[in-house]
Amino acid sequence: MAQGNQPAQHTTISDTKAAQSAKTAAKAPKPAKTAAPKRPAAAKSVTAVAAAKPKRHAPSPVFLARLESHKAELERLFMSLYGERETAAEDFNALIERMAEAYAERPADLKRLDKTREADPDWYKRGDMFGMTMYTDLFAGDLKKLADKIPYLKEQKLTYLHLMPLLQMPRPNNDGGYAVEDFDTVDPKLGTNEDLANLAKKLRRAGISLCIDFVMNHTASTHRWAKAAQAGDPEYQDYYFCFEDRTMPDKYEEHVPQVFPNTAPGNFTWNEQMGKWVMTQFYPFQWDLNYRNPKVLVAMLGSVMHLANLGVEVFRIDAVPYIWKELGTDCRNLPQVHTIVRMLRIILECVCPAVVLKGEVVMAPKELAAYFGTREAPECHMLYNVSVMVNLWSALASRDVRLLKTQIDKLDALPENCWFVNYLRCHDDVGWGLDEDVEHELGIDPLKHKEYLYHFYEGAVLGGWSMGELYNYDEATRDARNCGTTASFCGIEKAVITHDKPLLETSIRRDLLMHQTMAFLRGFPMLNCGDEIGQLNGWEYKDDADRVEDSRNLHRSKFDWDKAALRKKPGTLQNRLWKGMEGLREMRHDPCFAPDAWISTWDTSNDAVLAVVRKVDDAVLVGLFSFSEHEQHVHLNPGADEQGAAVVGEPLDADLAPYEARFVRL
Repeated sequence: MAQGNQPAQHTTISDTKAAQSAKTAAKAPKPAKTAAPKRPAAAKSVTAVAAAKPKRHAPSPVFLARLESHKAELERLFMSLYGERETAAEDFNALIERMAEAYAERPADLKRLDKTREADPDWYKRGDMFGMTMYTDLFAGDLKKLADKIPYLKEQKLTYLHLMPLLQMPRPNNDGGYAVEDFDTVDPKLGTNEDLANLAKKLRRAGISLCIDFVMNHTASTHRWAKAAQAGDPEYQDYYFCFEDRTMPDKYEEHVPQVFPNTAPGNFTWNEQMGKWVMTQFYPFQWDLNYRNPKVLVAMLGSVMHLANLGVEVFRIDAVPYIWKELGTDCRNLPQVHTIVRMLRIILECVCPAVVLKGEVVMAPKELAAYFGTREAPECHMLYNVSVMVNLWSALASRDVRLLKTQIDKLDALPENCWFVNYLRCHDDVGWGLDEDVEHELGIDPLKHKEYLYHFYEGAVLGGWSMGELYNYDEATRDARNCGTTASFCGIEKAVITHDKPLLETSIRRDLLMHQTMAFLRGFPMLNCGDEIGQLNGWEYKDDADRVEDSRNLHRSKFDWDKAALRKKPGTLQNRLWKGMEGLREMRHDPCFAPDAWISTWDTSNDAVLAVVRKVDDAVLVGLFSFSEHEQHVHLNPGADEQGAAVVGEPLDADLAPYEARFVRL
C-alpha cells in the first residue's frame, strides 16, 4: 500500500503541527553517541562503574554487595536480548550507572524501609493486609487533598492503597491515564512530585503502602519521544515500531489479535506527520514501545527507580504480556517478556528491595504461573486475580460454583511463591474470560453462557437484579464485557430505585457474600473505593462529552462524601456495608490466614455452595458460601490435606440461608 492511502486500521492521526513538533524534537534529549566497538566488549566491573559516578556519591558497600550477587545473572539476561548489538556493553553499563545513581539518591528513610523489608520479605502476604484502589481526583481532587483524607483510610485499617494512573497525561485522549506523556512527572492537575513524595511518607506513617501503575507497553503519542519521532528523528523512531508502508504491519496483523476490535480495530495507525505506520495495539494515541532497543529498556527502568525513590512501594506493571514483539507470533507472553520482568525484579532488589511488583496479566489461567517466575529466579511478587474475579460474578449470576471451584483449585495448586490480589471490581470492565475447556467438560456452552452473563449484568435478563452496561460489544464474535459498580451489579441500585425493601435486603447479602468469598481466598483483598459504602453507578457520565464514549466511566464517578458520612448511622445501607467490611478484617486476623496456610476447596455435594478450607498446624477454618437465593444444604465428607493428615475427621452437614457465608472452626 502506498504511504498515506486509505489507512485500513485505526483512524488517521496527526498529533501536532510540523513546526511545533520540529521545535519539540530539537529540545528532546537524545542518547549520547559514541564510537561503537566492532563487537560487544565485556562490561566494566560493578565496582568500576559505581566508582565512576560523581565524587559526592561514594560507592555504597550495601549497594555493591547486592549488585555483585546479581550482576552475572543481570548481565546474562541483558545480553540474551541485546548481545548482538555493537553497543550492548555500553548499554549495559548505562543501566548499571542508572542503578548506582538511583541508590545514591534514595532517601535515608526509604533505605531503612529496605532493610526492614529484607528481614521480612513476606510482609505483603500477612493476613492483616487489606487494600483499596481509587482515582485521586475522584476521591479527593488532588494529592494534597488526598493526604488530608488519610484518617478515613486509617479508619478502614488499610495497609495498601493503589492510586490509579497519576503521571503526566494528555487530554482528552488518555485512556484513563494509561497514555503517559512523562513517566517521571506527576500530572499537574493532580499535583507535583513533591506532593506524591509527601503523600507516600504520610501513608507510610499510617501503615499504608502506596501502589501506582507503571505502563510498560506504550507511551502517549504526545510523549517527547513520540514527538521527536513524528518530527522525523530516526533515533526516536527506533523507540517505536514505525514502517513506511504496509508490508511489515500486514505481516504482524496475520498473527496479532486485536485488543479492541470494535472501538480501536487493528494494530497499526497511519501518522500523517511522520509519513509512517506506527504500532498501536491499544488505541491510536498509545504508541507501542520497541524494547528491542536497549535505550528504551534503560530509560523505562530508570523511571521505575525514580518513582520508587519518591516513596512508591508497589508497582502495578500494566499490560506486561504485550511488551515484546516478535514477527510471526501473537506478540503475547513471549519468553523475552519474562526476561525483562526478571531484570526489573533484580534491579529492585539491588536498588530498593522494599518495593514489590504486581503484574496485570489478563491472560488465560495457564499463562499466569510463568509471571511469578521460579523460586530461584522470581519475577512478579503477586498478580491481579482476574480469573477468580470473573468466576465470582459468573457464579453469582448462574447460582453455580463449579467453574469458580475449578479455577480456585488451579490457582491453589500453583507453587507457594504465587500470591494474588483478590478483588471484585476495579477501574476496568469485567471481561468474560472463562475457561472454555472446563465449560465443555461441565456441559456448558461457552458462547451461550457468556451471552447470558453480559446480558444479565446489563440488566437485560428477565428476573435479574443487576444494573450495568455493555462495553466493547463485538457483533461479529458476539463478545462483550460489562461495566458497573459492585453494589449495582448485586442489585442494590435496582432496589433503591424501585423502593423494594426485600430486594434491598437480599442485595446487601449478595454484596457481602461476594466480599466475604473474595477475602477468604489465597492472597489479600482489595476493595474498589466506594464499595465500602455501596456507591452506585454514575450515570451522569453520559452528560459529559469527554466521557460519554467510554461506558467504563459508569463506575468511575466522584466519591460521595455525603453518603460516606452515613457509615456511622446504624441501619443505613452505608453502615451495614461498612460493618461488613470490618467483619472481613476481623476474619483475616485468624491464624489460618498466615502466609503459609494450606488452602483447598471442598466438595459440598451442592453446585450452589462453595466450601474453602484453611489449615495452619492444628487450626482449621472452613468457609461455606451459598450463591443461591434459596436455602441450601451441604454435606462435606472426611478429608485430608496434601500430606494426608486428616482435616475433617467426620462428615460435616450444614443448612445455609440465601446468600449466607458461614465460617466453621474444626
